[in-house]
Amino acid sequence: MTSTAAAMPISSTQREVLEGVARSSAAAHREVVRAGVLLDAAAGVANTVIADRHGVTAVTVRAWRKAFEVDGLANWGKVAPGRGRKPTISEEKVAEILELTTKTTPEGMTHWSCREMAKRVGVSKDTVQRIWSELGIKPHRVDSFKVSNDPQFTEKVIDVVGLYLNPPEQAVVLCMDEKSQIQALDRTQASLPMVPGRAGTMTHDYKRNGTTTLFAALDVLTGKVIGQCLPRHRHEEFLKFLKTIDREVPKGLEVHLILDNYSTHKHAAIKHWLSSHKRFHLHFTPTSSSWLNQVERWFRDLTEKNLRRGIFGSVPDLIASIEDYLEVNNEDPKPYTWTATAESILTKVAHARAALDTVQSQN
Repeated sequence: MTSTAAAMPISSTQREVLEGVARSSAAAHREVVRAGVLLDAAAGVANTVIADRHGVTAVTVRAWRKAFEVDGLANWGKVAPGRGRKPTISEEKVAEILELTTKTTPEGMTHWSCREMAKRVGVSKDTVQRIWSELGIKPHRVDSFKVSNDPQFTEKVIDVVGLYLNPPEQAVVLCMDEKSQIQALDRTQASLPMVPGRAGTMTHDYKRNGTTTLFAALDVLTGKVIGQCLPRHRHEEFLKFLKTIDREVPKGLEVHLILDNYSTHKHAAIKHWLSSHKRFHLHFTPTSSSWLNQVERWFRDLTEKNLRRGIFGSVPDLIASIEDYLEVNNEDPKPYTWTATAESILTKVAHARAALDTVQSQN
């Protein structure tokens, strides 16, 4: 059981600043540790426990607590007297920048820039950038997400993650999906090769020469990929790919396929085929949860390393290039490492849903 102590008083603004520093990947390691120490102190954790948890001494914990109780964040990051540059930004100014960045936008714009914020609060743009960096704030970036509303979300997550972390014996676990409408793009002019002092070049415009669909199944244990390019992604093509998997996976092994909820995967013809191929077991990811399927990461690598800068005069050229990539991948396959447990995923999703509920209730 974690020992407790008298909780150190802390304001909501101070807590926000400290939590930002504790999460930051850009702040100095010492400051990240110090922020974690102070947050634990505010939670009432005993000094000795805090020291063990963060790898510092109890003397250091007491010193940081005392300094915070006296000065708050006003002297955050200050070095010993007489050494280094003295801080010129007050705690109130840091709090103002945090408040404006996270809860407002400049007039007529979607997010703050360093220059706009500096103009608003009366500091230099470099000061704004430093404060954002220390707090791990990146207003210019936005991450895409969608919280799944699948009523069977929990059951599906537990099922899929269980296959990743505890795969069954005498079986192969394959992450399968289609990458549809891959375009055979040819540039309108010849590209120039990279030379010392100049990057390779290619035209911004292109000619479309048709498309193909790649069906791929990633073996989560070995990293090998069974792949097949087909004209479309109907149930007929999916059935053809299942037969390819059946031929390539050694007899005597069960086949666990992780795939999404696309209607093609549940077609009557597919169900009929599966009824006579008992070794195949389909596991569906929750809706809006493609990130749970490891083959999506392989598709991303394929795009970055082969497709994005490729030049294809025809669909056969495109297919040949994809098949070359598959061959190279399977000569020296490297599986992806999955570490997230079902519990950790469900906890994060629960937090995301709670945050969305809060935002929606305020609108």
